[in-house]
Order: sequence, then C-alpha cells, then structure tokens
Amino acid sequence: MTFRRSLLCLLSGLLVLLLLAPGSAEAKCSDPPRPGVDWSKCDKNKKMLRGDNLRGGRFEKTDLSASDLSGARLSGAVLVRANLMRSILRRANLEEADLANVQAGRASFEAAVLVRAVLTKAELPRADFTRADLTGANLSKADLERAVLADATLDGAKLSYADLARADLRGAALAGADVTGAYLYLTRIEGSDLSGVLGLTQWQVDVACGDGDTKLPEGLSRPPDWPCGD
Repeated sequence: MTFRRSLLCLLSGLLVLLLLAPGSAEAKCSDPPRPGVDWSKCDKNKKMLRGDNLRGGRFEKTDLSASDLSGARLSGAVLVRANLMRSILRRANLEEADLANVQAGRASFEAAVLVRAVLTKAELPRADFTRADLTGANLSKADLERAVLADATLDGAKLSYADLARADLRGAALAGADVTGAYLYLTRIEGSDLSGVLGLTQWQVDVACGDGDTKLPEGLSRPPDWPCGD
C-alpha cells in the first residue's frame, strides 16, 4: 500500500508540474477560433476574425486592438477589460456579451447587435454605433464622449451617469432609456424623440444640442437658444 500511495503522489506531482510548466498558459492562445475558445490575456492584435464563430468565448484582458471582427458571432462572450481600440465589429453579434470596462476607443460597432450587452464603465470615446441595436444594454458610467449613436436602437438601455458629451444621438430610438445623471454637454439630439426617456432633467436638456423637432418628456421645455449651431 505504501508503494502504491507513493506512486500516486508522484504521478499527481508530475501532473501539477505539467500544468504549471512554461508554455502551458500560451497554448490556449494558439487555439483556432471556435465557440467557447479561451483567449484570455492573449495578444490578438490586428487579427482577421471576420465572420468567425466565437460564441461564449473568453477574452478577458485580451488585446484585440485593430482586429477585424466584422460579422463575428460573439453572443454571450466575456470581453471584460479587453482592448478593442480601433477594432472593426460591424454587424457583429454581441448579444448578452460582457464588455464591462472594455477599452474600445474609435472602434466600429456599426449595425452590430448588442442586445442586453453589458458595457458598464466601458471606454468608448469616438466609437461608432451607427444603426447598432443596443436594446436593453447596460452602458452605465460608460465613456461615450463624441461617440456616434445615430439611428441606433437604445430602447430600455441604461445610460445612467454615462459621459455622452458631444455624442451623436440623432435618430436614435430611446424609448425607456435611463439617462439619470448622464452628462449631455453638447450632445446632438436634433430631431430626436426623447419623450419616453427616463431620468432626463431640464439642465441636461439646456446643455444639449436640440432643435425645433426635438421631442421632450412632459414637464421639460426647449431652451430659448440651443448651444449648438450648424
């Protein structure tokens, strides 16, 4: 019994050493694109991943900057603290994906599906969400300064305490969107229907950029002069 026990202990130790051996952490980074792939902390800078099926994958702290993910399937994926700076995600499916604290300045999410996605505290300055579907998405405390959300669907989205300074919301659907505490300095809302927006205050309206076609919730009024000209 003593010999067998010693042998088992030896085999267990060897297994631990193999798991902790140098290169074991890098092996997953060479895995091919597939559903559920784990590329956490991997360097995937400037990769061509257009149309790849990456559903449910893990990309925590992964460098995907300047990569082409157009049309990629990323529903349910975890991209917490990932680097998506200047990445292309046009028409990508990110439904219910977790992008909390993601770095995605100047990234393109044009016509992407981000239904119920989590983007809390995401860094998204100058990101392009034109025609993107962000229904029910959580963008609380996100940095959306100068982001383009023109013609995007934001029905039921959470934008509380988000920085939307100089962002473009023209033509966006905002029914039931929560903008409590959001910073709307020079935010473009010309022609936008804000009548169903939640948490909007007169001060937010006064510092934004609307026009005669901007619709406001009951109890709020257009200022005598909007801050923005043409």
